[in-house]
Amino acid sequence: MTAKKVLIVGGGASGLAAAISAARKGGEVVLIEGLNRVGKKILATGNGRCNLSNITANITHYHGENPKFIEGAFTQVDVEETLRFFQLLGLETKVEDEGKVYPISDQGSSVLDLLRYEVEKLEVNQILEDPVRTLQKKDNRFILETESKRKITGDAVILATGGMSAPKLGSKGSGYDLGKSVGHGLTPVFPALVQIKCDNRSFRSLKGVKIQGSIKLEAEGKVLRKEQGEVLFTDYGVSGPPVLQLSRGVQECLQKNRVPWVVLDFFPEAGEEKIYETLWMLVSLDGKKPFDFSLIGILNKKVIPVILKEIGITNMKKACEEVTDKEIQRLAKILKNCRLKSTGTLSWKDSQVTAGGIRTDEVNPKTLESKKIKGLYFAGEILDVDGDCGGFNLQWAWSSGIIAGEKAAE
Repeated sequence: MTAKKVLIVGGGASGLAAAISAARKGGEVVLIEGLNRVGKKILATGNGRCNLSNITANITHYHGENPKFIEGAFTQVDVEETLRFFQLLGLETKVEDEGKVYPISDQGSSVLDLLRYEVEKLEVNQILEDPVRTLQKKDNRFILETESKRKITGDAVILATGGMSAPKLGSKGSGYDLGKSVGHGLTPVFPALVQIKCDNRSFRSLKGVKIQGSIKLEAEGKVLRKEQGEVLFTDYGVSGPPVLQLSRGVQECLQKNRVPWVVLDFFPEAGEEKIYETLWMLVSLDGKKPFDFSLIGILNKKVIPVILKEIGITNMKKACEEVTDKEIQRLAKILKNCRLKSTGTLSWKDSQVTAGGIRTDEVNPKTLESKKIKGLYFAGEILDVDGDCGGFNLQWAWSSGIIAGEKAAE
């Protein structure tokens, strides 16, 4: 039986996984990448350490119009199977906080080097620095035309071009145009896992200040999501791991003309009543002490004047004995419920992942083959699937890539 020729567009995580899987199935594989090397985006994940998976990966960590879509792939290639895939490449891994999986070497280059070695060992034909511009199917054969006018034909095509996040690393949305050109629909795409912009100018003076607290996203009085961890104040709004998790919801609110509010809790371990009591204790220690100075034992020095201004206290240096009960109440309230109106998020270049993409109701969840065009497959971020921060997006890339490659070569 003649080997099937599988054309893979995109040499990122899902494309490399697909190439290895298809070649192991006996396929003649051509991997086409617009950059001068495959896998560059892998090196940027996990601060260069490559957070390649998460042992808690399940539907609760994924988003899109139909998050259940991922189950078709995960029932075949789950986290355990993925780690076995890497172990057979020679990669040993470790599990850290919140289930995050990293290579024991703590180097993302370890992951990429082993993937590249396997691709070369399997004699995958790599075409670099020549992006695909058109896709068509004629007489049961696919025809790809690249920027240099090169025409490549094959029996099956896997679109693994990623989304639009981090465009410098190759994700520019080209796969969406290819998918649309052959009749596939697209859900709205927007940056996710990205910093949040807020319009409260007084907080801009806190640029560089970090707090350990909790942060939630609210709209129309409803809490949409709550996270905890290190929040970083910036000149545009807020950043930090918990902030990134909320960013998808900010964009969704704005698309629905709902006003998103970012709500900070400086002391998530204590209730408002406990904070009120603590504040009274602090101002009672020394009636002559300046009010703002009495708070440096519990708040960052830069935060104090901003918070006091927010609750209407203009004379911050007044003696503690002059502080009123209403002022203490207002202070306790804002420390538990500091509300910042969000105006959006930063752009594609700052985002870690793309929300939205090729409609999953047009793709077979078990094979990742198009329901519209036989022999066309999708893998990774190009689909309307995005995960939380913490290795979930790479897990989707590996699972979907392995399955798409295997099915395309059969």
